[in-house]
Amino acid sequence: MTHHLSLRARGAEMSEMTGLRYAYYPGCSLSSGEKEYGISVRAVFAHMGIELVEIEDWSCCGAVHAGVNSETSTTVLPARNLALAAAQGFDTIIVPCSGCYLNLRRASKRVAGDKAVRAMVKEHLREDLAYETDVEVLHPLYALMRDVGLDAIRALVTHPLSSWQIASYYGCMMTRPKDVFDSAERPVGLDQLAATLGATPVDYPMKAKCCGGALALSHSGVTARLTGDVLVSAQAAGADVTMLACPMCHTALDTYQRKAARAVKQPIDMPVLFFTQAMGLAFGLDPDTLGLKRHLVSPERALAVAGF
Repeated sequence: MTHHLSLRARGAEMSEMTGLRYAYYPGCSLSSGEKEYGISVRAVFAHMGIELVEIEDWSCCGAVHAGVNSETSTTVLPARNLALAAAQGFDTIIVPCSGCYLNLRRASKRVAGDKAVRAMVKEHLREDLAYETDVEVLHPLYALMRDVGLDAIRALVTHPLSSWQIASYYGCMMTRPKDVFDSAERPVGLDQLAATLGATPVDYPMKAKCCGGALALSHSGVTARLTGDVLVSAQAAGADVTMLACPMCHTALDTYQRKAARAVKQPIDMPVLFFTQAMGLAFGLDPDTLGLKRHLVSPERALAVAGF
């Protein structure tokens, strides 16, 4: 009981310190196949006293296939969600899915930088949903690093992940379009977070390479091979756990791991956690509240080694 009270007190202190409140776009994956990501995002942000307000009437951003039949859709669909956030009084929106993050950021840049695009979007949206205010699109990792800071995050760590060597996996969408937060080719954000949580980040050459997640249904063999290359690279570098921030990548690295091992003809046994699950563990949150039992590759052995 004392432990829970102390955690609650820390959360209250953090709430007073940050006063942060963001619009929140969960996207389709966090509401369906990758619920554990959404569960852990909400749990960690609530623990830190940061309010996430899910925008009302949000819709699919178009995922990776919106432009197949209509190039217009690749901008209008995500722009609609930005317009909703603006209409609901927000100028910043948190987007955890790397694919959604890419789409909303790209749409925001297109609308802000091109009058013709703004006119096109306005034509397709209902009259009371004019998108005239710039909405900043933030991935939760970079929002926490910028607006909270690694030192403040470190202060909340009650159970350091010191027994883990973590391979951070960024994939190919999280750092694009090019931004001020990280390098598209040599990103470091997840590695810095891993170290802040007490883990040892491992460097490996495949951390920003594509896993083929978008091809999982149409070309599953390609997904298995690309995923296998990523996991074998991380394993060879000495990683115990892979940590990522993309539901599509998680589907590939977790769900397709057995197929990946057969594709690359090497044994692979690598737990794949979302970065918010790792944060929750380091903050002392109950593992059962972070959705860890939903993973196909069991993290139980890694959890036991870390003392959970």
